Amino acid sequence: MGQKGSKLPEARILLLGLDNAGKSTLLYKLKHKICVQTSPTVGFNVEMMAVRKNNKNIAITIWDVGGQGPMRQHWQCYHQDTAAIVFVVDSTDRRRFNEAKREIEMTVRSDQLRGRPLIVLANKQDVDNAMTVSEIKSGFNLNRLCPDRDWFVQPCSASTGFGVEEAFTRVVNMIKLPHVTGFKGNIKETVHYLRSGSRY
Repeated sequence: MGQKGSKLPEARILLLGLDNAGKSTLLYKLKHKICVQTSPTVGFNVEMMAVRKNNKNIAITIWDVGGQGPMRQHWQCYHQDTAAIVFVVDSTDRRRFNEAKREIEMTVRSDQLRGRPLIVLANKQDVDNAMTVSEIKSGFNLNRLCPDRDWFVQPCSASTGFGVEEAFTRVVNMIKLPHVTGFKGNIKETVHYLRSGSRY
């Protein structure tokens, strides 16, 4: 995750969602404060940032994993050492809502993600007729799905920046750092391992 010898506490955040949900656009908006038109992610993107938590600096590594159908079977390869799950939903795509629901249900059932906080980003709120936060909460039935973890649904727009910083501030606040204290590798070794072992 972090470079060897880093003195900052570290946490790994997993950024998931269907293809075209806006994961990479959200990530670049957060990191660089710009709106980037991206093509579907093949494999993964990794970004590191220093943030503040409880008046202390921590390092977070955000793994943005591709959301196309064939890539989703590899999501479980990224579960280990994850401190929080961020699941991005295209609030305008009602046709694929049940597909997103199936994926989020499978993700939270992972033993490696047990108890990890879940933040659902209701993206594309700047578009007319987008689903509301209430619709997404009830549609995913998050009260039933997440009885053993903290969760939150944040309205946002990757293109305008609305709600993006607030969402990741909440993610950082919900992270429990002891979840990742056993990690021994570094980010370069992890990226190399995942790229060499993947079949997508």
